[in-house]
Amino acid sequence: MSPFQLSVFWRLSLIFFFNSFLFFLDIFTTAVVKTNCHHGNLTHDAQTLAGKRAEVCSRTQLLSYGQTAFMVGLLLGTLMGGPLSDRYGRRPVLLACVCMHAVCGVVPAILPQLFLFLAIRCLTGVCCCCINICSFTLAVEWTAPSARLWPPAFLGFCFSLGTMVGPLLAWLSPTWTKLHLALALPQLICLPLYYSIPESPSWLMLMKRISVLDHYSSKGVADKQCVDLLLGSDWLQQQKAAEASKDFPPGQAAPTCDLHPLRHPRVLLRLCIMSYLSAASALTYFGLCMNIGSFGVSVYSAQFFSGLSETPCLLIPLVRLGRRAMSMLTLFLSGAACLLSLMLSRYQWDATLVMTFALIGKFCILATIFILALYSIELFPTVVRQRCVSLVNLSFRLGCLVSTLLPSSPNGAISLAAMLVYSSGPILGCGLCLLLPETSGTHLPDSLDDCRKPPENPLGVCAT
Repeated sequence: MSPFQLSVFWRLSLIFFFNSFLFFLDIFTTAVVKTNCHHGNLTHDAQTLAGKRAEVCSRTQLLSYGQTAFMVGLLLGTLMGGPLSDRYGRRPVLLACVCMHAVCGVVPAILPQLFLFLAIRCLTGVCCCCINICSFTLAVEWTAPSARLWPPAFLGFCFSLGTMVGPLLAWLSPTWTKLHLALALPQLICLPLYYSIPESPSWLMLMKRISVLDHYSSKGVADKQCVDLLLGSDWLQQQKAAEASKDFPPGQAAPTCDLHPLRHPRVLLRLCIMSYLSAASALTYFGLCMNIGSFGVSVYSAQFFSGLSETPCLLIPLVRLGRRAMSMLTLFLSGAACLLSLMLSRYQWDATLVMTFALIGKFCILATIFILALYSIELFPTVVRQRCVSLVNLSFRLGCLVSTLLPSSPNGAISLAAMLVYSSGPILGCGLCLLLPETSGTHLPDSLDDCRKPPENPLGVCAT
């Protein structure tokens, strides 16, 4: 790996590690305030949240809306992150969101007001989503084509490590102020490290910023070879051909971009199926993540093991199965594990065993999300790919938002209706995958004619 590639990957891994701290902040915030109210020993920090002790405890339920506000922020970030990074570049949007993300963690510690906290949670969601979009894009665009399966798995692994460390810091921070400072200060300290993240070479070439690319290439032989490999030696010839094709003969109109391919039945079928799979996966994953403390064990230990259950996702690129087969397998296992967890909880089995099956379901659905991120890119033709992927991502965020609205049982556990949704959604999606073609090991479709061709690798075995 070239120095520039190393610069990108280790800094992005650090960003993803800290990103998980505020991602699950609502779980720890509710636990801290409820614990202080239950024991009747509210500290000055907790009392300041609403002015006096009685008001704090009466408004504890309102803190649960922090999850909803956060999911609304993720939805808004989906609409904003892509267009902003396409227009201004991945690096400036990433740096701005990382700085804002760190500030969002500190503000509630300084100004602990309830409605300000909810607004900050929404802004944090926007930052988290934009960070994910820009980080994933930068990592993929700085990776050689033969290794593009690894960046999502590696960044997800770093996020899981952060999910394991965050509960420890929260457990050591028993008050409102200490909790927010403990989760935000490490990010503030590391902000200067991110300034040297380089911009995406593909975006720079698209924007014709050749001088910046020359600057990257002049750093050393390894960096020059890396940039040449990522951009391709024939890129300039392709650009000249594209510019020459803009000159049309007299009387011939230039082709316009319309939505006709988006209305094609084959594209619509794939779009509907992928939108459902994304929404169902988000509903199950975030439903389990945000309610992981409802299985009868400590919220801190539950969150730790929740992160631990996700770490094997680093090995997913080593599984030599196609996109469709892998999606069906992980969807079915996720639904079956959630259903077993539900049945065991109904018959009052050991809470640890119930949580174990729930975490197995959570790991499998996370693997599904990772596969779907690549599958959705490979299914749609180039002429409508970005629009289709944006609609699939929008469905994913809507699933995240709905997960916060499902009711809980009176005792605080996950309700029967919620667990049925978490288990039935992936199992139904497993059947819908049969209607999709296998795409691993095949060329990306450029037109509708490419979508009509029989798959080059029907089984997807030993595909990369």
